[in-house]
Amino acid sequence: MILPPVAAVPLMIAAVAIGVTLIYASILDAKERRVPHKTWRPALAIAIPAAVWVYGLTILAGWQAAAGYLILVAVFCGFFYLFQAVNLFGGADAYALIIITACIPFFPIEPYFGTPPLGFFPFTVLTNAVLINIAAPVAILAKNLLEGNRAPLPCLFLGFPVDGKAIQNEFGFVMEDIDEEDGRLVRRFVGFTESLGQIVRGERRLYTKDLRLHPENYRRELALYRKAGKVWISYGIPFIIPITAGFLTALFMGDIFFVIMKTIAGT
Repeated sequence: MILPPVAAVPLMIAAVAIGVTLIYASILDAKERRVPHKTWRPALAIAIPAAVWVYGLTILAGWQAAAGYLILVAVFCGFFYLFQAVNLFGGADAYALIIITACIPFFPIEPYFGTPPLGFFPFTVLTNAVLINIAAPVAILAKNLLEGNRAPLPCLFLGFPVDGKAIQNEFGFVMEDIDEEDGRLVRRFVGFTESLGQIVRGERRLYTKDLRLHPENYRRELALYRKAGKVWISYGIPFIIPITAGFLTALFMGDIFFVIMKTIAGT
């Protein structure tokens, strides 16, 4: 779907403002694991008026189609908020996806591979982000296999061992429970189901950032990690980075999943 200039230009301006902010937020999250809400204020000041203008034009063009897209926007924003509420998304990740969904419901420009049939830009951003995020575990698995690292299969996709003496300098959360009984180290991996249950219950996992910022609270854990030699942690790529990559690929390339399906189908 190619939008007329009167709608496309405001969406392009909103996309530039949000895209620049996403890149900046990714840098912040990678360095500090935190993106303040104020980071989004300049982008919102530009994107919200543009979105209101586009929604108004869409309603004037046909209220039935406009109602369908408004329902999609509400459903997606609701799901992102819910995922954040149950700790399946980080706050910054959910906030970014909600802003993209509310402010850029349509493709601002025609991407290289064309727009998918529905033409709902936020869905393409999400699917692209998920597909891009999948590439990281595959690369981690290859790294672990090449280095001969041994762990339960899911852990081989999700993490890698680091030096226990310098674990606080890494990024990620600790994937092992390590304790000492009768002078002997006892260690076990925290499984995916157990870890997911902890997240849903609101129980905070032990992040390397905690060890770095508050070492006085984790003296026993740090001593055990030093004694263990190597400790498995998750890879520490914030999801907002794949979201940013998904946003940019959606904007310029199109829907990766749709292109893959078309290629498989031979159409």
